[in-house]
Amino acid sequence: MNRKTLFAALACALLVVSMLGCGTTDKLQSITLSVSNTDPLAGNGFVLYTNAPVQMYVWGTYSDEQQRLLGGSGLAFQILNPPVGFASTGEFGDPNATPPGTVQLSTGGMLTPVTPAACSFVNVAVAPATTPSFESTGWYTVTATYGAFTTPPGSVYLATAGGEVSSTNPTGECYYPPSS
Repeated sequence: MNRKTLFAALACALLVVSMLGCGTTDKLQSITLSVSNTDPLAGNGFVLYTNAPVQMYVWGTYSDEQQRLLGGSGLAFQILNPPVGFASTGEFGDPNATPPGTVQLSTGGMLTPVTPAACSFVNVAVAPATTPSFESTGWYTVTATYGAFTTPPGSVYLATAGGEVSSTNPTGECYYPPSS
């Protein structure tokens, strides 16, 4: 066997070996936040109620188009400052301070409401309406990182205090209570 044939054979063998893995890699492509550990598309708006911590979940999308729940020490959560939407203290006392004073975030992604209580929703219903219609007045922004990846931002809304009592909100609700 001459050198040209040997070189060509080695080059072909290297090409074949390198192509064996093509299309079968399982590489992380992106990550997203979710309110659910069973549905990566459940949304990333976290509403906190009195004495009710909420867990954030992170899902990874891989090159094989599969989505998998992520966890472990490589995962880090952050609350971004300043909070979004709070222009002034207003009638709700703007408890959404920088750094956050009404919500704590654990290293494992647990959001826990803390005193002072807050309502980051306002009733925008106009009489003759008899039921409230809520709109957010502001929120905290949260993200998670896993390796070199960062999630698109999620939102944390507070419904830990009563809202404004009015003819369209006679019980002073702050958003609708969670359904069981």
